[in-house]
Amino acid sequence: MIKRAGHIAIIFVLLLLAACNNPTPGTKAADNSKNAPGTGEQVKITWWDYMNSEEMVAALNKVIADYMKEHPNVKIERTYVPFGDLKNKLLLGSAAGQLPDIVWIDNPDHQAFAAAGVLADITKEVKEWGQADQYYKGPWSSTLYKDKNYGVPNSSNNLALYYNADMLNAAGIKPPANWAELKDAAKKLTKPGVYGMAASAVRNEQGTFQFLPFVWQSGSDLNNFNSPGTIEAVKLWKDLVDGGYMSKEVLGQDQQAVMLQFAAGNVAMMVNGTWQIPVLKKDAKFKWDIVTLPVNKQGGTILGGENWAITSTTKHKDIAWDIVKYAQQPEYLKNFLQAAGRLPARKDLIQDPVWQSDKLMKIFADSMDVAKARAYGANYPKISDSIQEMIQQVLTGIKSPEDAVKETDAKIKPLLQ
Repeated sequence: MIKRAGHIAIIFVLLLLAACNNPTPGTKAADNSKNAPGTGEQVKITWWDYMNSEEMVAALNKVIADYMKEHPNVKIERTYVPFGDLKNKLLLGSAAGQLPDIVWIDNPDHQAFAAAGVLADITKEVKEWGQADQYYKGPWSSTLYKDKNYGVPNSSNNLALYYNADMLNAAGIKPPANWAELKDAAKKLTKPGVYGMAASAVRNEQGTFQFLPFVWQSGSDLNNFNSPGTIEAVKLWKDLVDGGYMSKEVLGQDQQAVMLQFAAGNVAMMVNGTWQIPVLKKDAKFKWDIVTLPVNKQGGTILGGENWAITSTTKHKDIAWDIVKYAQQPEYLKNFLQAAGRLPARKDLIQDPVWQSDKLMKIFADSMDVAKARAYGANYPKISDSIQEMIQQVLTGIKSPEDAVKETDAKIKPLLQ
């Protein structure tokens, strides 16, 4: 009873945070069981995800159709839930005992849902599967909570620096390789109607997602947040805004809005992810390219993406797990990842020519070795909320970088696990 009360308390806190925070992938095949557990009696499996493009949905429907053809006793009902609604729907569904069997989760939320009792412990199943060593450390770490496994990474992405090659060539500027070069290029590329640089500083998880790589590159982290490195990172963004090289509008622009400004020729450089490549290939009317994020004391980028999970209330855990394994087969995984503009979380699959022969995708693929997950425990949503507030306070001039970092450190220290 005490344990259940603790889960409800965590769910309540997550619901409060979700109310004010909206958003924001071999040669070795996964196990392909031809006979799902529970054959014979008709079984319905419910599945929630937030994939909505025509190409992504077609790839998912292919998995579902093929699985049901091989397992006539299983009917899979997939439901699209908008990204901004999924967290609330899961938490409310958990409290009411109305959850799907399978769900896709944004990887920074995974540990919090595990702590809240929403997800099933699949440690035993994963060990028997024997595929864990095929996954990158970053994505895999996001599925772990208190040394137990609560999911499997499905797709990954990370951040790099996009640049308008026409603008940089006209200005005689090389793509920046470090922070000093980034500031100098942003200044020289800024002109009437064009900002030199853009990054999303929006008051939701996307703002934290874009800012944390700069913290890590400065040699800092959440466990030593009140440090010269963090102050240096937030000052970099503040200097870009104060100098007029990055628009104050970034405070309200998510990653999609930033991309649209870049595609329209209003921004010369931007921080963004893998999923923007298909869009820009189609819509941009100028030459553009990508480089790894400029380094400071060290390089590095952040991990994004989705994980599979099975809910704690499912009555068909064995079949749900069989579906997850089935979907992780390279033929299905590759099909989806190409449609979604994402990377494999599996080290074996990332060697496929799809990601190695495309020079743009290869930049992101090569960064997977250093892509760091936001795996800071069950309280990460609250930690992220404090960082978002800090970014907004500094960029609007409400607080100095030093004061804002010190106050944020005091807030997040008790939340770290």
